This record gives sequence, C-alpha cells and structure tokens, in this order.
Amino acid sequence: MDEASVNVESRTSPQDKRWTIMAALLGTNTAFMLFQGIAQETNPKFIREIALAIIAATVPFQGIYFLIYTFLLEHDGKLSPERIDKLRMASAVCQIVSYISLIGVGLMWYNISIYVGVAFILSTVLAFILIRSVMSPVTVADA
Repeated sequence: MDEASVNVESRTSPQDKRWTIMAALLGTNTAFMLFQGIAQETNPKFIREIALAIIAATVPFQGIYFLIYTFLLEHDGKLSPERIDKLRMASAVCQIVSYISLIGVGLMWYNISIYVGVAFILSTVLAFILIRSVMSPVTVADA
C-alpha cells in the first residue's frame, strides 16, 4: 500500500481539522447537556446548573461555525476578499466562544470530583492559551 494513501493527516486541510474538532466538541456538549440535564432534573445542584448554562450558551456559536464553514465551501471563489476576511473573523470568534464550553465541562467534572475538576479546568485554560498563541496568524517576519 502506498504510504501517501495512508497518511490522511498530511492531506487534510487546517479547516477540515478545525471542523473535526468543532464537531467533536458539539457532540461532547450535546451529550453533557442531555445526560447532565436529566441528572439535574432528578438531583438539582447549583454548580451543575452553571455548567449547563455555560455549555448551552456556547452551542449556538458551534452551529454558526458550521454554517460559516459550509457557506465558505459553497461559495469558494465567488466572495470578495473583504467578505472572506469577515467570515473568517466570525468563524474564529465562534471557535473561541465554543472552546469556553470546556469550562462548563470542567465544572461538571468538578461537580463529580474537586481534584479532577480543578485539574481539568486548569489544563483547559493552559491549553486554550497555548493553542491561541500558536495558532495566531503568521506574519512575513515570522516566515
């Protein structure tokens, strides 16, 4: 088997990778909303309510991200550079807001175990800072 046919990672665009991450995040958030929402009805807890509210506030941004992604694919080559820049900026904002849902997931873990919750929230914040600093646009001086 040809090695190039197996190496999907090198043939996948950055937008496709982001789409996959966002899809996984949306699936995780939907599952948490469903199962923790059921648990909240039977055994209400304030911290779970806050976590569910954070996750619920981010879900529409995840949906908008997919709409923007699809719109850009459908109109590839037909949009002005200014419109593309605005859509990409909106997409980046949607991604950032979507990542905030991880704080809600962390609060759910905190609700289960204080140590796991604190560790998850701290590592999420550090990972968020790391990825945003590394993923910043490359300038001519950086290249």
